[in-house]
Amino acid sequence: MGNQLELLEAEALKLTTSERAAFAQWLLASLDEDAEVEEAWAIETERRIAEIESGAMQAIPIAEALARVRSALK
Repeated sequence: MGNQLELLEAEALKLTTSERAAFAQWLLASLDEDAEVEEAWAIETERRIAEIESGAMQAIPIAEALARVRSALK
């Protein structure tokens, strides 16, 4: 196994910086793969976008949201 890892590392280091970053991101994401969870988040994201686009919900600036959270925590 160590030999395969060494070979993979050597090949990965031949990639450009951006390619290595993309590969690292892919590797990290592969550790947390859970298709059900990913699908649930995708559905929730689409629902929230639809609510904002339809006007049923209004987005607030991040600074205001953080101020509200900080105030609630006091």
